[in-house]
Amino acid sequence: MGTQINRPTDLLSLVGRQLGTTDWQQITQDQVNLFADATGDHQWIHTDPQRAAAGPFGGTIAHGYLTLSLIPRALNEVLTIDTLEAALNYGLNKVRFPAPVLVGAQVRATVALVSAQQKPGGVEAVFGVAFEAENVDRPACVAECVAVYR
Repeated sequence: MGTQINRPTDLLSLVGRQLGTTDWQQITQDQVNLFADATGDHQWIHTDPQRAAAGPFGGTIAHGYLTLSLIPRALNEVLTIDTLEAALNYGLNKVRFPAPVLVGAQVRATVALVSAQQKPGGVEAVFGVAFEAENVDRPACVAECVAVYR
């Protein structure tokens, strides 16, 4: 379940709150291969299931940046703003990949609003996003992402 607000300025009163947790999403080898093609990162731990089976993780793993790239989907799933002109990615403050995501694993994200402030171009919001993989103790990705809402 997520959070629904009327307009971007409503974010100002939600600072410090958890906005929601996404549904589980499976990471597939097709996704990983497409990401490898898009980024040019064809390292065998991502794209060669046979070789990776004998490697350090027992199978192929998702690129850390693939997991990171799921943030817009996570934000859209946990936050609905009814009256919105634009939502703009502004950047990242912190990113870490504490644990690998095995291909075939289910992942989900929990999103909290770390800060929000009115700026001339709109409301700048900083979200704390933590991705977890099913049955893994450490998070797969922890990030602070910044977005501007108009």
